[in-house]
Amino acid sequence: MGSSYRQFCPVAKAMELFDERWTLLLVRELVLGSERFNDLRRGLPRMSPSLLSTRLHQLTAAGIVQRVTDGRDIRYVLTPAGRDLEAVVETLGAWGSRWTGRLGDEDLDPKLLMWDMHRNVDRSAIPLEQVVVRFAFTDAPLGSRSWWLVITADEVDVCDLDPGFDVSVEVTADLRALTEIWRGEQRWPDALRSGTVVIDGPVMLRRTLPGWFVSPLAAKSGG
Repeated sequence: MGSSYRQFCPVAKAMELFDERWTLLLVRELVLGSERFNDLRRGLPRMSPSLLSTRLHQLTAAGIVQRVTDGRDIRYVLTPAGRDLEAVVETLGAWGSRWTGRLGDEDLDPKLLMWDMHRNVDRSAIPLEQVVVRFAFTDAPLGSRSWWLVITADEVDVCDLDPGFDVSVEVTADLRALTEIWRGEQRWPDALRSGTVVIDGPVMLRRTLPGWFVSPLAAKSGG
């Protein structure tokens, strides 16, 4: 980890561990339930694999993470000390939602948005056993405009290539608008009225779709 601040203050001692780039965001991903290396990469798409490996090693050495091996399956699990950081992550997220202001264009990332939405699906709110939702972002970079969520009773998969299933309902959206909905800065009804988000499909699915996705960020912001 980084060099010592040479202060006895507990905040200083904690920051010796957490003030290096990506470290606390990696803890966020672990708190949110990602345990495998590839899942952690998908939640941190701009973090290099080598740096991710380094940070996992550092957190393991510090007693924050435990590396669990079962044959060829390797998981990274928070220790009791790591689980105690959940409140820190939640409080920092709530502060960020309230005080950090409007997102810049460089902060908008369809890959990260889709990954976060896919792991926050309320399956009980979906009226069918299986649905396929296609998201089309009108203003995302070429190559990342189309996404599919395949939602079944057992799992939710996110795909950036057509999985080959019939689409149940389609969401055409401005990337910023859907990101702001996810952050609790805009409401689904307002975005639908303005036309920045359009839902196409059977009436039942159009009406219920906003309730399928439960954003922890919106909850923290009060949205």
